Amino acid sequence: MSISSLVLILIENVALLVAGAFVLLAIFPQGGLVDRDKGLLGKVWLILFFGVFGILGTYKGNAIFHSVANLRAMAVITAGLFDGPITGIGAGLIAGLHRFMIDPWGFSSLPCSLATITEGAIAGMVHNKFPSKSRDWKTGMLLTFFGEIMHMGFVLAMSRPFHEAVALVKLIALPMIIANTLGTGLFLHIINLTLAYREKDQSVQAEKIFEIARRTVGHLRDGLNFKSARATAEILYKSLPVAAVAITDTRHILAFVGQGSDHHKVGKDVMTRATKEVISTNNPVFLKSRKEIGCKDKGCPLASAIIVPLRKGEELVGTLKLYGSNKFRLNSTFFAIAKGLSALLSIQLELEDIQIKDRLLAHARIRHLQAQINPHFLFNSLNTIASFCRTKPQKARELILELSVYMRRNLDSSKGFIRLSEELEQISSYLAIEKARFGQLIHAKIEVDPECIDWPIPPLIIQPLVENAIKHGLKPKDGGGTVELTIKRLGAFMEVCVRDDGVGMDEETLSSILSSSDEDLEGGGIGLRNSNWRLQQIYGVSSGMKIKSQPGKGTTVYFAIPNKKIQGPSQKDEGHQFPA
Repeated sequence: MSISSLVLILIENVALLVAGAFVLLAIFPQGGLVDRDKGLLGKVWLILFFGVFGILGTYKGNAIFHSVANLRAMAVITAGLFDGPITGIGAGLIAGLHRFMIDPWGFSSLPCSLATITEGAIAGMVHNKFPSKSRDWKTGMLLTFFGEIMHMGFVLAMSRPFHEAVALVKLIALPMIIANTLGTGLFLHIINLTLAYREKDQSVQAEKIFEIARRTVGHLRDGLNFKSARATAEILYKSLPVAAVAITDTRHILAFVGQGSDHHKVGKDVMTRATKEVISTNNPVFLKSRKEIGCKDKGCPLASAIIVPLRKGEELVGTLKLYGSNKFRLNSTFFAIAKGLSALLSIQLELEDIQIKDRLLAHARIRHLQAQINPHFLFNSLNTIASFCRTKPQKARELILELSVYMRRNLDSSKGFIRLSEELEQISSYLAIEKARFGQLIHAKIEVDPECIDWPIPPLIIQPLVENAIKHGLKPKDGGGTVELTIKRLGAFMEVCVRDDGVGMDEETLSSILSSSDEDLEGGGIGLRNSNWRLQQIYGVSSGMKIKSQPGKGTTVYFAIPNKKIQGPSQKDEGHQFPA
């Protein structure tokens, strides 16, 4: 046989082996054949997989001079490069020992077997030494090229008679080097393609799960009930190729969308044994037959089901069920998706409690602020009004109206958001009363961009800053001073700036105000700190207040908030919904 014909034969067999490997990897993408993260079992699979292909490489070779022009190296070197020394040596032992056993007395059996094991070991060491390049097809081809030259060296060094070894090497060296080098490159390339495809598939699944989570979060923030379950089930049914979707609590069917809805009735007790088992054990299940599902209706079209628990913290609160039919078949991918959805939906349900607690805390802080302001301000305002009753009754009536506006706004803080115009009315009423009390000691300037009048803001977010400026900036200053409120639009944000030319404060005092708890603020600053905390809770830390102040030069407080109407339950304001 000529060298050229042997090269062609070996290359044809390389194509067959690589095609076979590709088919196996495509059929068993989740079987762990190329998954290096499955522990000992995964490593055993890899050793067997590459070892078997090493054996096939022997059988796909050609018998030459009582030896075999083989393709073992392409499988063994790929094993070592892909998963390290243990897999490389393991696959090399399987393929090498097989080569020795089929012809133990052949004059090249021992050197060929040892060369195969050595190639696997060297490839594994290259994997450890250069992990970032070990799976590159160019690295594999280069290593195989020199590995097969070493193989020929083993044959020449250990095979006898020597002249037969030389004749053998002259005939098989070039074909084996070419074929195995090409085969290793192709083998690594198809493995990389398979892994890339799997990663892309997993990425698509993850995107799908997160998109579902994004669309369901607005419903599940109300908790698990008939309305939220129905909306969530419909989203899942439209997003996934399944026969039906159901959601239950621990006793009843809350929602059922799709095939079988004629007898899986919403509001009825949980029907199937499998669902009861998941509720009892708190473990997900994959049911692959009608019998396992346990539906008593003989005409039920549902042929398979995936049932996963829904939790709120450690407490099981219900189940999510994906159903398959003869048309819509479920598989392990759907099981993984269902478990991912279960985790995300459970987090959303848990966030419901956190959201309620945060809302209560926010309202508690507003009430605490009101408790600090109302008694003193109300007492002083009433004294001021009383002093005007005899001398300036018209002025007294005006102040009573201003006080009623102020107190109504101050007490009605249950709404999540209000328009800026409402906050400005409260500020105007407050300033009117304070100017009546202190006369020419207090001056105020307000400039508001007309585009900002309807901007949604949390209540009691600006007025406490104006009050803080007057109470702690202007009143202690001889001769009083001026407080300026400037509100303007900057692109998608509204900037609020409260400036006074009062006594100011040093850095230590400012730091103390922003870092202390409300109870620790003996010298004031509760309103400022409370407003800052609420801004950060609603819009994020980056939206907190920026404060500049120097003793004797006044204080400037400013912040910017987006025109963002965040949907939230029971937070309505003339048709719009805002968060607490």
